[in-house]
Formats: sequence, structure tokens, C-alpha cells
Amino acid sequence: MIKSLLLLTLLATTLSLHAEDAPKKLLVVAITTGYRHSSIPLAEKAIQELGQKGGYTVDFLDQPPGKPESPKNPKPLAPNATDAEKAAYQAAVAAHKIAAQAYHEQETAWENNALKPALAALAPANLQKYDGVVFASTTGDLPLPDPQGFLDWIKAGHAFIGFHAASDTLHHWPGYIDMLGGEFMRHGPQISVDIHNLDPKNPATAALPAVWTVKQEEIYNFKNYDGSKVHELLALDKSPLNGTPGDFPLAWCKSYGKGRVFYCALGHREDLWDPTYKNRINPPETAEQFRTVVLGGIRWALGLANSQ
Repeated sequence: MIKSLLLLTLLATTLSLHAEDAPKKLLVVAITTGYRHSSIPLAEKAIQELGQKGGYTVDFLDQPPGKPESPKNPKPLAPNATDAEKAAYQAAVAAHKIAAQAYHEQETAWENNALKPALAALAPANLQKYDGVVFASTTGDLPLPDPQGFLDWIKAGHAFIGFHAASDTLHHWPGYIDMLGGEFMRHGPQISVDIHNLDPKNPATAALPAVWTVKQEEIYNFKNYDGSKVHELLALDKSPLNGTPGDFPLAWCKSYGKGRVFYCALGHREDLWDPTYKNRINPPETAEQFRTVVLGGIRWALGLANSQ
């Protein structure tokens, strides 16, 4: 009897050690109902590649096929338009109205028949096999099967990682915005920025210089953001829109219940995700630096690395 108990104890200890050594598992979500970034495939590739040495594996939740494209609005009339041009414009407006109605019907069908079934992967019962979720430039209102259950799953001790347009997602859900820590408001033209590293001891920013120059990127401004409720990692000291001095965050982390949340607003451009991307403005070195932010942020959120 004693030998059996010893064997059971040894087996339980061995299984526990193996569980600790096993790689963490992430679900990378790249579904959009709004604008879709062309950098998403490279983001997915980078996250997967970094996981090979970063201590995690990934599954992907990609865009369901068949999403209809919204019809383009008719070109506005010139002030000096001729009668013929006005008549053609009115005809185009009438045709657009019909096309828009058809688009809304097709979009509803796609949402019911493809989008909602795909997002069932984010139901709490299905998330139990994962240690964290990544929103890789998701956009729009994603019809999650159990919104509160999703937040409760994070609070229970899981990771949420968001990149770029993850803050341009679920605008009508205050709970999501509170969990993330901020909400996309607007951006201007792509610009060069000098980004201040506010915590060189955090795994996400440990490899960056005190001031990190990114030659070109789309820079977000936020609303519903409270710096006292997050731990800022990267920020500008002046507005990217008009140069007004202040605190303009670009990356942060926070606790959420027992879970951890990491968000980085960078990642619009392909040449930030991929050092080998051909048509680039940012040098490969900048992409390598950005990938250290990605990997460090993921590892911090998963509890694989902590601040020094």
C-alpha cells in the first residue's frame, strides 16, 4: 500500500514537472469585420516563428472565406458638372443603393453562416486548451459567443495579447476596452517617430535603446485610456498629429484579475514584422527590434518571463 502511494506521488510529481516544461499554447485570432491590414499574414508568421524558441506553440483562427466587399460610393459631382454628368451621378447613386442592400444581406448571411461558427473557438469551454489569445490586428465588432465568459477566462489567469488594430476592435463593448486598457481613436499619415523606452527591464522592451527610432509607421491615438491603470512600456513625448508635448502611449501591460494583458500599437507595416520583406522603408534592424517587443510581450503575458 505504501509503495503504491509512493508510486502515485512520484507519478503526479513527474506529470507536474512535465506540464511545467511543456510549451504554452496560444490561439492567434486574425478575423476582421472592418479594415483588414495587409500585414496580418506576416504577423501570424512572425508570432509562430518566434514561438519556436520562445516557449509557446500557436493555432490560428483565420478569416472565414466568403466575406463580401462593400460597394464603393459614387464619385462626387464636380461643382461645374454638366446635366449629363448629373444624370449619370443620380443613376450611380440609385445603383449604389441597390448594391448596398445586397451587400448587407450577403454580410448578414456570412456572419451567421461563417463568422459566428468560426468564433465559437473563443467560447470559454473551447479556450481551456489554451494559455492565451492573441488579437493580431483584428477590427470591427466580432460576435463572440460568450463575451463575459471570454473576459472571465482571462481573469482566471490567462494571457491576452493585442497588436495594432486590436484596439480598433469591439468599440461598442466597454468590458473589452477596460480589459485592453485603451481604445483606438484616430491616426494621421505614416511618420517617423522617436519612441521612448519607459521600462528597459520589461521583457518586451529590454532589447530596445532608451530612444528607439522607427523610420515610418502608422501611429495611433487613443481614447478611454488611463495611464494610471496600466504599466506603460513605450510612448512618444509629443503628439504624432501636431507635435504638442505630452504622453502618447504605444505599448503597455497590465494585470487583469489573475491574467496578464500586453498591447502594442505598432505593427501596421509589413516591414516591421518581417526583416526579409522586399519593399521596405524601415531597415531590417528595426524589424528585428520590433520582433523582440513581440516575443518579450508574449512571454511576459504567458508568465514565461518577468521584469528584471
